[in-house]
Amino acid sequence: MSETAHSGTAQGDATQGGTVPSEAALYVYAIVPSGDFSPTVAGIDGLPLGVVQAASGVSAVVHLHRTGPFEGTDDEVRARLIQHGDVVEECWRGAASVLPVSFNVIVAPSADGSRSAEDQLIAWLDDAAADVADELRRLAATSELRVGIDIDPVAYGQGLDEIQELEAQLQSQSPGVRRLMSRRLEGRRKELAAAAADQLYADCRARIAMRCLDVDERATADRGTDGVPVLSMSCLVHSDQTALLGQELAEIRDEAPWAVIRFLGPWPPYSFVTNSTLSSSTPSN
Repeated sequence: MSETAHSGTAQGDATQGGTVPSEAALYVYAIVPSGDFSPTVAGIDGLPLGVVQAASGVSAVVHLHRTGPFEGTDDEVRARLIQHGDVVEECWRGAASVLPVSFNVIVAPSADGSRSAEDQLIAWLDDAAADVADELRRLAATSELRVGIDIDPVAYGQGLDEIQELEAQLQSQSPGVRRLMSRRLEGRRKELAAAAADQLYADCRARIAMRCLDVDERATADRGTDGVPVLSMSCLVHSDQTALLGQELAEIRDEAPWAVIRFLGPWPPYSFVTNSTLSSSTPSN
């Protein structure tokens, strides 16, 4: 971060008409292009929000912060994470683009008191402006969607001769043998569903990616469900084209009725902020 503060302005109730008290810190929610955007929701714990604008054309949505990082019980932290997310979503819906900032990023005045938190934040915004502006352009008018596809082993096995034969054999057995065969049947269903998942993966991934600007594949670890995972992906799409991805998933579902498809969102593009500056170099002390 540059040691010379750059010119900028602060707007909104959080900055008390444009002046940040020298001893106050700033809690940062998101970075947006400078312009007419002004948040209409409250921040964490109902704190008023403001916008700190840098001369370089990028701005930060903030609240005045006079304590340390937010702490508390799991429920309290969870509630504040939701409130933080509500502000990011407000920025996503109201500004031309948004770069979400992680929970508990707090910009403090300089240790020697020579620069306020606003000076520190404006200097960082100006220093990072080129990279940040590139990210804002790339993510303008985009949404993140979450897609998951599993195979229901029972539904998949209904059309397989091998499974039908095992089910028929099961009915004629004694209770003790039936229990043993039931476990064998369940295991075989999952084996066959896993083989089908391997075959389905490449086609599904390609079809989903075709409808997206970018994809971020997620681990398909056991989620405690009875389904056999095929894939789990975060998808970046133009906000006005989410329906196209939904249509593609509907076609996959029609072709594979034993597939269980989850289609969640839209959200701000959390998974696609690639500029490492935002995660590692935002001034926080």
